[in-house]
Amino acid sequence: MNLILSINKKTALILIIISCCFQNIKAQEIKSNFWNHVRFGGGLGLNFGDNFFSATVAPSGIYEFDKNIALGLGLNATFNNQKSVYKSTILGGSLIGLYNPFQGIQLSAEFEQLNVNRRYNLNLNITDDNYWIPALYLGAGYRNGNVTFGIRYDVLYDDEKSIYADAWAPFVRFYF
Repeated sequence: MNLILSINKKTALILIIISCCFQNIKAQEIKSNFWNHVRFGGGLGLNFGDNFFSATVAPSGIYEFDKNIALGLGLNATFNNQKSVYKSTILGGSLIGLYNPFQGIQLSAEFEQLNVNRRYNLNLNITDDNYWIPALYLGAGYRNGNVTFGIRYDVLYDDEKSIYADAWAPFVRFYF
């Protein structure tokens, strides 16, 4: 009985070691396969004019489930300065969904939540702003390789609080 028990312990130990090796190999396959479906991209913006400056950094990443569907996350950081009028810092994030029903066509939905912090010049006698603003963009574009050109519409647009001049906005999207 002791001989059978000791063989079973040795066999069990060997099976556990083999199982762990296969699990590790399987986990590495899943991990490497996961990263084969991840794409990174985003946008950069720079705007300046008569006493005005604006800069935006908006990185994002998506996971392509297949050639038609992708989901991802994005970040947004914008700084604006209108000399002698105001300065603003805008920070936030977004959840992105992309759908390619046909080759060359891309439909998108993006929920964005931004924190707007505006500081006005004291001489203007305007109260500073600090608030959150949501946006839900529905868009369509032409996709060619890693680049998509299109237009999107913010269905939650609020002309009093939005940082954008209009609910309609053109876009260029890159993912590598």
